[in-house]
Amino acid sequence: MVDRSSREELPLLSRTPEGWAAAVLREPMALLSDHAYLEKKAAANALELLNRWPGPEPPDDWTQTLAAIASDEANHLGGVVRLLNERGGRLERSHRNDYARELRRHVRSGRGPEDLLDRLLISALIELRSCERFEVLARHCEGDRDTPGRDPALGRFYRRLWSSEFGHYRVFLRLAGHVAPADDVEARWREMLRIEADTIAAQPPGPRIHSGWPG
Repeated sequence: MVDRSSREELPLLSRTPEGWAAAVLREPMALLSDHAYLEKKAAANALELLNRWPGPEPPDDWTQTLAAIASDEANHLGGVVRLLNERGGRLERSHRNDYARELRRHVRSGRGPEDLLDRLLISALIELRSCERFEVLARHCEGDRDTPGRDPALGRFYRRLWSSEFGHYRVFLRLAGHVAPADDVEARWREMLRIEADTIAAQPPGPRIHSGWPG
């Protein structure tokens, strides 16, 4: 269950309007296919970060924590694919996520700790926005009986994912503390939050977890 106090902990600088959920749920199979690819990418990202530990030796919790995130994301992928198949859908052959691609354009590549810090903060941002979107989807799917696109089973599915994504967001921020001093992490995080708000607002609408809002 997602309570109001938990939702208010999300420090996003923009909020998804209610109309977004109704719009993306007009094409639920395409939405689920997009979601599956996001979970696949999230698992791969955690495994990639696992080998990017700061310093000559990984901090005590670095590899274990990232391996656990990769496992969680792989389980989420299995759940989304299962739901997609049960509903007669299939994964689309091609996929692109311009939202994530644009965020990663801001990585300070090749700059050692700054590179790694940016990758961790972008990972946190993607989890944070996904968390917010899952809550919006769950609330819409569990709406009144006359709500277009109402789907209580799908709503329960997204509520179950919420707490996991919220936990991942916080873990990525904690790991960032292994890479840079707290003041540097905070300053870059505030900058990246502004970049994220601009990036999500620039996305076109469509049946994607990280699409822009309609109208």
